[in-house]
Amino acid sequence: MNSIFGTDGIRGVFGTPPIDADTVTRVGWALGDGLVRAGAGTPGTRGGATRPLVVLGGDTRDSTPEVASWVEAGLVAAGAEVANAGIVPTPAVATLVRELAAAAGVSISASHNPWRDNGVKLFDAQGFKWSQDEERRLESRLPAAPATVPPPDGTSTPDAALGERYLARLLATLPAPRALLGLRVAIDAANGAASPWARRLFEAAGARVDAFHDQPDGVNINVGCGSTVASEIARLVRETGSDLGLTFDGDADRCMVADETGRVLDGDAILFLLARAKKADGGLDPAMVVVTEMSNLGLDAGLAREGIAVVRCGVGDREVVEEMRRRGVRLGGEQSGHLVNLELSSTGDGLLSALQVAILLAAAKVPLSRLAAPFETFPQTLRNVAVRRKEKFDEIPGLPEVLSSVRGQLGGEGRVLLRYSGTEPLARIMIEGRDAAAIESMASRIAAALERHLS
Repeated sequence: MNSIFGTDGIRGVFGTPPIDADTVTRVGWALGDGLVRAGAGTPGTRGGATRPLVVLGGDTRDSTPEVASWVEAGLVAAGAEVANAGIVPTPAVATLVRELAAAAGVSISASHNPWRDNGVKLFDAQGFKWSQDEERRLESRLPAAPATVPPPDGTSTPDAALGERYLARLLATLPAPRALLGLRVAIDAANGAASPWARRLFEAAGARVDAFHDQPDGVNINVGCGSTVASEIARLVRETGSDLGLTFDGDADRCMVADETGRVLDGDAILFLLARAKKADGGLDPAMVVVTEMSNLGLDAGLAREGIAVVRCGVGDREVVEEMRRRGVRLGGEQSGHLVNLELSSTGDGLLSALQVAILLAAAKVPLSRLAAPFETFPQTLRNVAVRRKEKFDEIPGLPEVLSSVRGQLGGEGRVLLRYSGTEPLARIMIEGRDAAAIESMASRIAAALERHLS
């Protein structure tokens, strides 16, 4: 039986398994029951009992309150307490877990997915995403969960003070109050979880802010905006004459930036800027970053010139963080904009990463295009192929031969990666090489081989 967990929690179409009332309520119960059995507890409010405290928050989808109510019903039935933060970024939940000394955290979001989808992301008592082993143990307890009916009035009332604590924590990373004075910033909040917070954060830090796509209506999250439509922030920067553009995904755990010309800098470029600056300040020990196999080879070359090593791991910010912790590395991230600084956060935080870039830019007093000029990427193409099923790639007729031919063409100056999405019915193709036209042709050949058998 396939697991309900993917590369980043549980995700699916709202109202259908695994994002249905029965499954999600059982997940809430299994989480709460496991915490109770483990003896995780803080002084509770219900009858003075000692109960595990779980932080709950989510994004702006119209289904989020209902999914949250399912989780809360299961948690309470198992004997847990809930601290409801309302609409907050996913990394705010991780931060609040540590701030409140809670036993766990749950974020309700499907990140960059369309509004019809939703999801459940779990954090442990240290604010780290649950490991695959922990997910498997929780999933094994789902059949034992009792039938629990969510309350008709939904979740507990959100506590606005919790979001304010997260905002204060972000502002505490500034080197000085109002450190961004003189900086003009354009923000695309994706009509998602960054919407109530991004403008406030950067204005409080001293920047002049033009905010866009920060009026969520429950269904416009990620629609024509956000980090997956980076051309939008490029346009907004040019129209407003901003020094810096910032764009987030639906739950604001990732960001991308645009320089003053409208050129978009992805997670690789941002990581290059942050790692170089930290190395120059003597704060990058060891002189190493962790990235996924999807990061561009240009990052390896650029950081090598700065005396910084690159370690690669599997796809997903959880994989990045686990490798960082194993090696004692402070910085890591994904090309998609999930960036992690373990000195400041336990998970990818788009608002925090954006703030760190803005701090760097304000201190440098030169345009971002000049700061980023040393970073050059290899041409790269990404292609998604919709699939009906996920078979082993080496067993798909004709595909091994195509891959062998492509790798022969690339030689030692490029690479090809092929994987299935952990959250969607897609096969993902990534090719890097010196010749942009050639790698596009290679990607088309691989896609055609996949489509003949799986689409």
